[in-house]
Amino acid sequence: MRLAWATLPIVLFATSTVQAQPTNEQLAARCSELGAIFDKYGTRRSEGSGGPDRIRLGAGIDCQKGRYAQGIKALEDLLSRNRIPYPPAPY
Repeated sequence: MRLAWATLPIVLFATSTVQAQPTNEQLAARCSELGAIFDKYGTRRSEGSGGPDRIRLGAGIDCQKGRYAQGIKALEDLLSRNRIPYPPAPY
């Protein structure tokens, strides 16, 4: 009985520090959210603007192919570089 009480704090600490990993659906939604923010605020609409942003296009492809971490990182970097605020990840 004494051993069970001695290990209880360790078990409680271990279970409280483990965070659930986001699901693919959550990651796909995050990709869409960040892409929509950039599309709304980060695109240049003037003549001679140079066409679509290649980083944005690459991030969209990463997200479509299930490479969410790379796509999200690229989009967050792109938004930060353009000083466009975006919400923190909900997970």
